[in-house]
Amino acid sequence: MSALLAIALNFAVLSLIAVGGVTPILPELHRVAVEAQGWMTDSQFKDLFAIAQAAPGPNMMIVTLIGWHAAGLAGAIVATAAMVTPCCTLTFVVSRAWQRLSGTPWRRAVEAGLAPLTVGLVLAGGYRLATGGEPGWPAYGLTAATAALVVFTRVNPLWLFAAAATLGLAGVV
Repeated sequence: MSALLAIALNFAVLSLIAVGGVTPILPELHRVAVEAQGWMTDSQFKDLFAIAQAAPGPNMMIVTLIGWHAAGLAGAIVATAAMVTPCCTLTFVVSRAWQRLSGTPWRRAVEAGLAPLTVGLVLAGGYRLATGGEPGWPAYGLTAATAALVVFTRVNPLWLFAAAATLGLAGVV
């Protein structure tokens, strides 16, 4: 199978389960790009994720970067189109039906079920990024400390990222 076809098929399917953006599907995106297709290494995936998060724009920019890495400009275009087109089409169709179901018990049940599902997918994405490669105990400790500080204090996460980058450059993690 050609790289462009593989990109189109994999990302089109993933786009349909990307509830709330690309972050919940990061583990599967990683599995496809690194393990199944071998388009990049684990370290390259993390680097592309960092670039996508640091750059202005939508968080789905990692998809475009993976496509670029796998097949150049054509891969970037195919990956972006495959990630956007199916979910936009489905959203348009479902939103029309969803409006008609306003106030029904079935709609409330679906909404209540999607919330924990999305939280679980986001946590799985964070776990994949935190445990990729061979980080060791210092990285686990840094991740836990960062998460605790973000949850229990009002420290700006950018300071924590800067501290983590400094520790990484110093070779601690």
